[in-house]
Amino acid sequence: MDVGFLKPLFDRPGPWAGVYMDTSRSTEDAPRRRRLRERFVADQLTGQGADRATCDAVVDRLAGEQWARTSAGRALFATDGEVVLDLPLATSPIDVVTSWSMLPRVAPLAAFRGEWPACLVAFVDQAGADLELRDDTGARPAGRAGGRRAHGRGHRSVPADRHEWHYRNRVGNTWEQTADRVADELMRQWTDNDADLLILAGDPRERRAVRDRLPEPLRAKTEETRHGSRAAGCSEQLNAEIDHARAEYARAHLETVLDLFRAGRGRPGGPLSGHDGTGPPSSGAAEGVPAVVEAMRRHQAATLLLGHAGGDMRHEVWIGPAADQVAVQRSQARAMGVRTPEPARADDALMRSATVADTEVLVVPEGLQGPAGGLGAVLRWHA
Repeated sequence: MDVGFLKPLFDRPGPWAGVYMDTSRSTEDAPRRRRLRERFVADQLTGQGADRATCDAVVDRLAGEQWARTSAGRALFATDGEVVLDLPLATSPIDVVTSWSMLPRVAPLAAFRGEWPACLVAFVDQAGADLELRDDTGARPAGRAGGRRAHGRGHRSVPADRHEWHYRNRVGNTWEQTADRVADELMRQWTDNDADLLILAGDPRERRAVRDRLPEPLRAKTEETRHGSRAAGCSEQLNAEIDHARAEYARAHLETVLDLFRAGRGRPGGPLSGHDGTGPPSSGAAEGVPAVVEAMRRHQAATLLLGHAGGDMRHEVWIGPAADQVAVQRSQARAMGVRTPEPARADDALMRSATVADTEVLVVPEGLQGPAGGLGAVLRWHA
């Protein structure tokens, strides 16, 4: 998961109010249920020490929510009387969960929002293509690639002579030029947008012609669908195919990252250097609080791995105002120049570091072998 959307939370100091809740239910007593929920959230935050202005901002936002929401859940983060982020969740929280802490309680987002890679969708036909970008925020237009439409001959009978050959050749050349333009626009959009996957929808002949013109690295990240056309737009079948392609990409990517982690963890030389906090990780992976904290502090991690279970995530660390000011011991934080170190959960502190350093964050589902204790990292480089 790309956690860049969390950056607004780390542009200002805390403390922060956090709320996770289910928004999937719609019942006849919804207004009454919402009022009870608002009162519960206010009471919980007040009991945890939140100031009145921040509590009021959260309750006002909840009171203004629409009757029906498309997301399964919702997460709010507020400080100093302002709701800074209001995010949809892919998975419904079982209970309403509130927090009041120096760092926003962001670690659960990795599991609740899920891993949905951004994808660029192209609806292709002989006249060009309409482009759409799908990411965590939804779907939005991403431009259009046009060509010259060949003039048809209606339903008239055409003699099979040299005039017919010239007509078909002109139509073929026109489509070849259009396919070139579509492929060029897709390459430009791919560079401009942070998409992970390209999906081609439309007539099989046209979409294959476009795919054949893409460079090999982009073709390797391209999928074709059986449904959807430029005229009809998105159908339920096409949406299902796109969701399946995104889920498969996420699954394959997680397996690749876990393979790298296991290979780095299993390199010769015994336990990971830095696991006891005495030095930096020296292999391609880090595991455990001291090693992962050190890797994140040194901007060494390419991917932060969070497990569903394990005591490492709840481990207390010490932080300063900067994202790379995180240490296992208070004295270490002071040695970094932090005058007044604050305690924080390890997973939230490392999520802050990952956000600011543009480090990927992945959740290891139950049943897959991940880092012992729940915290690990795949490194960009190792000593």
